[in-house]
Formats: sequence, structure tokens, C-alpha cells
Amino acid sequence: MKTALTIAGSDSSGGAGIQADLKTFLANGVYGMSAITALTAQNTCGVRSVLNSTAEFLGDQLDAIFEDIFPDAVKVGMVSSATLIEVIAERLIRYGAKNIVVDPVMVATSGARLIDEDAVQTLQEKLFPLATIITPNMPELEVIIAEKISSPRDAELAAQKIFDRYGCAVLAKGGHGQNDANDYLFDGAGTWFHGRRIDTTNTHGTGCTLSSAIAANLAKGRDLKTSVGRAKTYLTGALSTGLNLGNGSGPLDHGFNLCDADFID
Repeated sequence: MKTALTIAGSDSSGGAGIQADLKTFLANGVYGMSAITALTAQNTCGVRSVLNSTAEFLGDQLDAIFEDIFPDAVKVGMVSSATLIEVIAERLIRYGAKNIVVDPVMVATSGARLIDEDAVQTLQEKLFPLATIITPNMPELEVIIAEKISSPRDAELAAQKIFDRYGCAVLAKGGHGQNDANDYLFDGAGTWFHGRRIDTTNTHGTGCTLSSAIAANLAKGRDLKTSVGRAKTYLTGALSTGLNLGNGSGPLDHGFNLCDADFID
């Protein structure tokens, strides 16, 4: 079985972060492992508090994983401090990690900021050059290039600019714009992935889920375009089942594609 590691924060409500990543890995047929960057007290309505891991403990988690079960892919999600980003980058280089997917998480679906101001630059300088692909949404894309994104053409140019600067492929996600089911991949050539818009407010963890599904497919040896396409198909399915939990932006149905468990009462 292929393996994947998620380096991200824990979501106590189970819809995003580590929990969403591990569910996505399982649903996409890979063995999941985790290194937790932070504990968050949150639910579908918002984030109440965040408790960061220490740099030493995060490093110990990564050492324990890479020295025993080497991951075939790595997904990096919420990392709120520059110090923790530097620990991650150092370990990824030390162990020669491959198939690295960086989801530059900056703001939660609820609007809560999840990264320190000084960590944004460190994220770009330390992790983007190591990444196979990064998966920013439109607000994150605007932060990265320090420009307003007003059209699909703007998104194309922004993705190309990041690719030229850091050498990583870019999936510019359209979920915060008018064409919110269409994503643009630039990996030296440009490809639009057109999707079906799902009319739902239950979108908690969509970014985590998509990036983890890409990592799972890369772990299984699929090329980047195939991995992105399959990940988008999986995300559409997880949104389409209409899971409705909580009083705010609810989670996805990560296990929609698993076989019927008739033995469960």
C-alpha cells in the first residue's frame, strides 16, 4: 500500500485539517500518517482558539515518521508560525521527501486568520521551492502575488508568475470567484479543470480535502494532471451527497465513495 503524510493542524470538529486529510487518504486508497502543527478548538461556526506545537515536538513527529514509514507523498496544510515552517522545510530536505503538496492555508472558511503575518513570507521562501504543487484559493493567491485577482486571465498570470518565481506547479482554485468550480493548473503549461458547481453552504474543509486527494493520487504514481483531475472528481462527490452537520459551514462526506458497510447496524 502507498503512504501519505499530512503535516497540518487538528480540527476538533473533524471537518478540516488532519482529520479531513486522513479521511481523504483512506477514501483514495492510501495509508495516512500525520504530524500535527497545532491543536484548534473549532466547529462549523468558527475557530475559538489555537495551540501551536513546539518546534521540537513537531520535529520529533517528522523524524518518527520518515525514519520508519517513508511517505510516498506529503501534504502540508495549516502552519501558523515561521519557526514551524522552517522545521518542516529542514526535515523535508533532510529526508528527501517527494510529491509534496502545499496548501497555503491562511484563513479558515469561517474567516478566522490561521497564520502569523511574518510566516507568510517564510512559507513562500522555504516551502514553495520544495513543493511539487501548491493549491491556493483566490484570496491566498492575491496575498502571494500582492495583486488583485479580478478575472480568469488574472488567475492564469498569477499562477505563471509563482511558477516562474519558485519552480512549483500552481493550482489556482476558483472556489471564491464567480467561476467557482473551475481551477487553473500551471506546471509549465496551462490547463483549466472545469467542474460542476454544487449548491451547498457545507464547504468546511474543501481546500484540505482537495490537496490531500491530490497527494494521495501522486503517492499512487499518477502524474500531476491526472492527480488533480481525480482529486476534483472526488471533491465533487464529497460535496454532492448533501451531508448536513452543525450550525455553520458543515463538513463534506469524505467516505461517500466507500462500499456500503452492510455489517454495521
